[in-house]
Amino acid sequence: MPSGNGDKKINKRPLLYRELSNYCSLSDRPSDACNSIPKYSGFSLLFVLLSLASQPVSAAGIDATINAAMQPVADALSGFIFYEVGVFGAQLPLIVLWLIGASVFFTFYFRFLSLRGFKHAFELLRGDYSKPEHTGELSHFQALATAVAGTVGIGNISSVAIIISLAGPGATFWLMLAGFLGMSTKFAECVVGVKYRKLNPDGSISGGPMYYLEQGLKERNLAWLGKPVGYFYALAIVIGCMGIGNMFQSNQAFEQFVVVTGGEAGFFADKGWLFGAMLAGLVAVVIIGGIKSIASVTSRLVPFMAVTYILGSLTVILLNADRIPWAISAIATEAFNPTAMTGGMLGVMIMGFQRAVFSNEAGLGSAAIAHSAVKTHEPVTEGFVALMEPFIDTVVICTLTALVILTTVYEPELAGAGMQGIELTSRAFASTLSWSTVPLSIIAILFAFSTLLSWSYYGLKGWTYILGESTRVELVFKTIFCLFAALGCMIQLDAVLDFSDALVFVIALPNILGLYILAPIIKRELVSYQQRVRSGAIPNYRKSHHLDKPR
Repeated sequence: MPSGNGDKKINKRPLLYRELSNYCSLSDRPSDACNSIPKYSGFSLLFVLLSLASQPVSAAGIDATINAAMQPVADALSGFIFYEVGVFGAQLPLIVLWLIGASVFFTFYFRFLSLRGFKHAFELLRGDYSKPEHTGELSHFQALATAVAGTVGIGNISSVAIIISLAGPGATFWLMLAGFLGMSTKFAECVVGVKYRKLNPDGSISGGPMYYLEQGLKERNLAWLGKPVGYFYALAIVIGCMGIGNMFQSNQAFEQFVVVTGGEAGFFADKGWLFGAMLAGLVAVVIIGGIKSIASVTSRLVPFMAVTYILGSLTVILLNADRIPWAISAIATEAFNPTAMTGGMLGVMIMGFQRAVFSNEAGLGSAAIAHSAVKTHEPVTEGFVALMEPFIDTVVICTLTALVILTTVYEPELAGAGMQGIELTSRAFASTLSWSTVPLSIIAILFAFSTLLSWSYYGLKGWTYILGESTRVELVFKTIFCLFAALGCMIQLDAVLDFSDALVFVIALPNILGLYILAPIIKRELVSYQQRVRSGAIPNYRKSHHLDKPR
């Protein structure tokens, strides 16, 4: 991602990215419910608070006060969840081991379904097995687009460059492998996400880890554990969404907007409050309509962003085709080189795995919240669709970013230099397409905006799990979320971001534990579904329609 102001104060990166750098050193509610919403009240409050926050002296005081209060808590939680152990000279974060261990387990447990299930996933995305009367709010494609919007973000552009500059080309191999392994974890999360989802009286859907942990563990005679971990997950996702899925995204969107509008000398350089107000307004317009409105935007925005970025990356790679053989050779050889770059082969492996799990969020359970809203009577169908998410996010987008860098500006002496990811990615694209700075900045802004939309829904479902489903409860959360999006452009709440980032990864502990316990149920659902598809008990409506046409 291009950036002309890397040293600017607003260039804040959350803990998960600093961990990489530190490694070597339309409404879905009935009309009467919509009409009951107090008009403008939430957003009037939003803009009053924005006006107060835009005062420079007050903002500086808020920064210092909140950071001082939160830093000890953030440090303690980060020290726990990102605790590292030394293994053969390399530092291994235990949370990464926990996430990768689950991915390996589910890949073998489902007998490499991530390879075998591709064809069926495409058939489901195409609507072959869908009927309009199926229970739910979103099509398979809309659910996937919303979930991908939450994972494909600025990190796919910037922090891939960080691992290459730190660990060399070999990390790309392990990044791809971890993305492939994560597909099976996503499958497991989304099957139980749909199986244990809640149908609300107004026809809306509530689902995700808090629901399958509560109901699934109860089914396994662990009701005493299910409810507490469900509430813990819900609370953590509410707090976590305000950082990694909100303030960081709006902060980086503002940074890129400044680049597009003239840099340090531009009109917006010192007007974070104005950009924040505009961004919060745009987010509010979309999320006030619920998941159907969010999906309506993401189902258009995500394909556009992904296709544009993929085409741009392929253009750069093909224009440097003479470097492709070297790049592929370097990825393959340095991945298994005992002395490769930083920390040897194990160090390179850890860097690749770490980037992948931070990118596709397999094991965190967040995407299952969006996938749970799909229109289907068969939980396994959305598990198949969810296989595509880590593939798109990590295997395709992250790998293309790596190849762009390797075929353009990468030199072996960069390894260990710790060059900023944004700087390196920007140089890579600009070295071949000199005009690419502005388009890439716009794509980065869209990445951040779409992530804001998806994470607002994740946080909302945690919020309503705790406080109950009601229009007023939802409006309160949406107002708070928009306020935090605006504040992210104006003040530096480093400790709050650190705390929320760490909390997002803490939820992997109960989520994966729950998936292990529910694994036999998921396997039973999968076997039953595949048998019924083969027997024709679950019809392919597209084929049936084709056969019924008169010849």
